Amino acid sequence: MDRLNDLRLFVDAAALGSFSAAGRKHGLSAAASSATIQRIEAALGVKLFERTTRRLRLTEEGEAYRHYGQQALDALAEAAQVLQAGHREVRGTLRLSAPSDLGRNALLAHLDTFQQQHPQVKLVLNLGDTPADLLADDIDLAIRYGQPRDSRMVARLLAPSRRVVCAAPALVARVGLPASPDALAALPTLVLVTDAGPMQDWRWRQGDAARTVRVVRTHESNDGDVIRRWAIQGRGFAYKSLLDVAADLQAGRLLTVLDAHFSEPAPLNALYHPHGFQPPRLKALLAHLQQAFAG
Repeated sequence: MDRLNDLRLFVDAAALGSFSAAGRKHGLSAAASSATIQRIEAALGVKLFERTTRRLRLTEEGEAYRHYGQQALDALAEAAQVLQAGHREVRGTLRLSAPSDLGRNALLAHLDTFQQQHPQVKLVLNLGDTPADLLADDIDLAIRYGQPRDSRMVARLLAPSRRVVCAAPALVARVGLPASPDALAALPTLVLVTDAGPMQDWRWRQGDAARTVRVVRTHESNDGDVIRRWAIQGRGFAYKSLLDVAADLQAGRLLTVLDAHFSEPAPLNALYHPHGFQPPRLKALLAHLQQAFAG
């Protein structure tokens, strides 16, 4: 900042033709102003001004330095205006990550509405069921079920949800209702596979105790939307978030089983970096998603 102030003093001295006049503008004495110019000349190794008792004139090198120095100051002023406008305007790029099933069947519609309201925002959407690393993957906002593995991230609740076991009515009619969670081990099941491995240990509760049942992998996929579609086709029982299958349950395409046992909370959260400053585009999208999922 000292060098920027020195540059501003030099440009003003060149415009005003006087060290003392430039010094007064910057709250400096004539001697301090002259010393500043001498310091710039010493750093550059050139003479910037021809000094006489009657006038102050830029040398050829001084004229070149004034030209580029003014360009630099103008560019900084323009950058400040752009950034200050960015504090107020909802614009720029947002990089998002979300589960495939939720992303395709719920989130996309909410993002379409958001972009209609804020057309200057560019969205980069990454769908996948392996949780993204917000720092390594350069993600601004991740939509995920459950609590974040990284405690450094800020989690904003979008909607409560829980894990359920669901199946197509035709499958239940064919194989019957499982009498207990352990009975699922002998039934056709659909297993989601992530980078952490197959999610074939389904959590359930017996009183206050947490238990798991390891199911067979009749079919498996790394895409949650595929698991849901297979469940609707009657290929097996699926372990899904209630939010993902709410429309299918309402339409009768799926039904849940063993609800008294499968009640593990899986709230839908928006995760983001714990920066002190949030750009308006991120604040606007967070507010929009909270309202959309609440509805």
